[in-house]
Amino acid sequence: MGTIYISNVRVVKRKTLVDFYSLHIETKNQLEAWYYEDKNSNWNNPVEIKEKYRTASIIGGNKVVFNIKGNKYRLVTKVNYRMKTVFIKFIGTHKEYDEINVEDL
Repeated sequence: MGTIYISNVRVVKRKTLVDFYSLHIETKNQLEAWYYEDKNSNWNNPVEIKEKYRTASIIGGNKVVFNIKGNKYRLVTKVNYRMKTVFIKFIGTHKEYDEINVEDL
């Protein structure tokens, strides 16, 4: 697993997404769409993310929770706006998400 360098934003550990949708094939299209939208974005703050993803939840510590497949799955990221980097911290079912403490990621 390595860092993927892309034009505007660097997404760290894209392989995490690929591994996940290999097991949960119904998430592939949405996760791939999220990845390509993300890498071509130029977010400067959480407000810009909310403008694009209205259902995303902004959490303390620059974490953002994205709903995948109608909120059946959750993707948690940490965004470094200055460095234009998005770290994938967690991806799982909504039930699995309910069992973690996002603040600890």
